[in-house]
Amino acid sequence: MTETARADDTGPITSDVIPGIGTTLAGITMVAMLVPVRQGVDDLAVWAGVGFALAAVLAFLVRRHGGIERTIAGPIAAGSSVAVVLLAGYALNQGITASTSLPSVSLSIPLVFVAFVTAGLTAGVGVAESLGIGLVGFKRRTQQLAVLTGVGFAGLFAPEITTPVLTIPIIPFVESLSETELLVVSQVVGNLGMALGTAIIAVGYLRLTDRDRSFLDLRLPTAREVGWTVAGLIVLFGAVFAIDFVMQTVGVEGSDHATTQQAQERPELMLVMIPIAILVIGPFEELLYRNVIQKSLYDTFSRAGAVVTASVIFAAVHVSAYATAGLGAVIASLGTVFGLSLVLGTLYERTENLVIPALVHGLYNALLFANLYSLYG
Repeated sequence: MTETARADDTGPITSDVIPGIGTTLAGITMVAMLVPVRQGVDDLAVWAGVGFALAAVLAFLVRRHGGIERTIAGPIAAGSSVAVVLLAGYALNQGITASTSLPSVSLSIPLVFVAFVTAGLTAGVGVAESLGIGLVGFKRRTQQLAVLTGVGFAGLFAPEITTPVLTIPIIPFVESLSETELLVVSQVVGNLGMALGTAIIAVGYLRLTDRDRSFLDLRLPTAREVGWTVAGLIVLFGAVFAIDFVMQTVGVEGSDHATTQQAQERPELMLVMIPIAILVIGPFEELLYRNVIQKSLYDTFSRAGAVVTASVIFAAVHVSAYATAGLGAVIASLGTVFGLSLVLGTLYERTENLVIPALVHGLYNALLFANLYSLYG
C-alpha cells in the first residue's frame, strides 16, 4: 500500500464506525438470504448463505464491542461475505431469486441478488477493517471507487454517442451495400465508435485530474515482457478452462456473449472481428480499465486491491454483452470475466506496460473469434 494511502488510514474511531457499517450490510445480507427460507425454499446453498452472513454479522458485532482484534474480525467477515457472494450467485443461477414486490409499486426485487451485492460490499468493509483503515481513508476509497465506476460505465455508454457520429459519412452509400457488406461496415464502425468513445473518456478523465500523457504506460515490450505476454495468454486460457470446469462440475450455466449469437447467424463476421480484437478491442479496453482506472486506484488502494477493484468494475460493465439469458446465467459469465480481468490486471501491475495486457487481451479475443468461425463457418 502506498504512503499516500496510509496517511489517513488510522483514527480513533476505526474500531467503531467501520464495524458498524459492516454490521449493517451483513445484516441486510442475512435478511435477504433468509427470505427464500421463509418462502419454503429448502436449498443447501441458501442455508449456507444464511450461516455465513450470520458469521459476518457476529464478527463485526464482537469487534465493535472490543471482543476480538480487527486482524481476526476483518478476515472472518470478509471471507464469510465472499462465501455468501458465491452461494447467492449459485442460488440465482439455479433460479432462486426470492423476488418480492414493493408495496404500491409495480416493481419486483430479487432479494437474493440484493444479498449478492451487499455481501460483496461487506467483503470490502471486512478487508478495510482487517487493514485498520480509518473512517477518512474508508471515505476516500469509497469516493474514488464511485468516481472510477462512473468512468468505467461512461466508457460503456460513450459509443452510443460516437458511433452514430461516425455513421453519418457512410449513410449515402448504405443502399448500394449488400446485407453482408452492411453488417461488416456496422461492425467496423461500431468498434471504431467504441475506440473513440473510450479514448474521449480516458483523455477527459486524465485532464480533469491534472494528468498528462506521461500517465500512460506505453513503450515497446522488452524480451522479458514478451515472456510475460506468452505466459499471460497461457494463464488466461488456463483460467477459462478451470472456471468452466468448476462451473460444469457444480451445475452452473453461463450466458453466451452477444458475439456468439452473431457468429451463429453470420460466421463470416468473425473474420472481421479477428483484427478488430487485436487493433481496437484489446488496446482501448485496457487503456481505460487498466491504465486509467486500475492505475488511478493505486493512489488509495494497495496494488492487489486495485487489481481486484478494477476487475469488479471491468466485469460489471460487461453486463450488457452477456444479457442474453437470465440473471443467474449473466452473473456466472461475469464471474468468468472477473477471473480473466484479474489475470490482465496482474500482467499490467507486474510490467507497468499497457502494451502487454492490451496484446494479451486482443490475442485472446482474436483466438475466440477464430474458434467461433471454425465452429459455425
